[in-house]
Amino acid sequence: MPAAILPDISSVGASGEKESALIQVIGETGKGDEEPRGPGPNPPCMFSDCSHIVTVTTDLFDMPSIPGPRSRADFLTPAEEGAVIAAIGAIELTPFQFQQWTGKRLTHSFCWQYDFRSGELGRGAPMPDWLLPIRDRAAAAAGLAPDALVQALLLRYDPGAGIGWHRDRPIYDQIVGISLGAPATMRFRRKEGGRWRRVNVPLEPRGLYHLSGEVRHDWEHSIAPMNETRWSITFRSFSAQGLRIAAAA
Repeated sequence: MPAAILPDISSVGASGEKESALIQVIGETGKGDEEPRGPGPNPPCMFSDCSHIVTVTTDLFDMPSIPGPRSRADFLTPAEEGAVIAAIGAIELTPFQFQQWTGKRLTHSFCWQYDFRSGELGRGAPMPDWLLPIRDRAAAAAGLAPDALVQALLLRYDPGAGIGWHRDRPIYDQIVGISLGAPATMRFRRKEGGRWRRVNVPLEPRGLYHLSGEVRHDWEHSIAPMNETRWSITFRSFSAQGLRIAAAA
């Protein structure tokens, strides 16, 4: 079915700065788990007829097609981006482990770490001094208290690395991410009957995104493998469940 035509709207975020986004909305399909496999911000259409895809430029993600995500372009300056990438490069990153599988992306967690092999939440080293001001700014942009973002995850996606379809663990609530290096596309999907509803959201370098509410808890997201290196920082808050588990850890 055709994608909904989204209205042009303009809004100012809580910080007083205008937010912007480019959303590619993909209509419902019966194609199951087939996915576009191209790198970069605009993966190719996976269907023989791509007339159901519409690209819309707006000033806020808060739209009926996918409630919950918000973004801000140029959250970091180019100089800050370079310094952050260098700081991440100075930290020992290890391949992501999920049960018996080893992923291509490299990661390092601060404060809290969920072990996907044992299913346990454990304490980790505190966030380094260079990361705390970024955490505080990200929290302010998301309308959260700085100490609400209790976990930080550093990631490096080398060529060929991506992340499959998933929802973050229920111990976490809100997600605030910063994208660095190469542009990417965050893909969202939700099962509606026997079909998938899909939305593609470009992630521009130095931009910030915030996932909460429906898009955080009801939609899955993924990033297709890319041809260029990309880094990211993901901050998370605890859910009520996470707070209970952390208190006992």
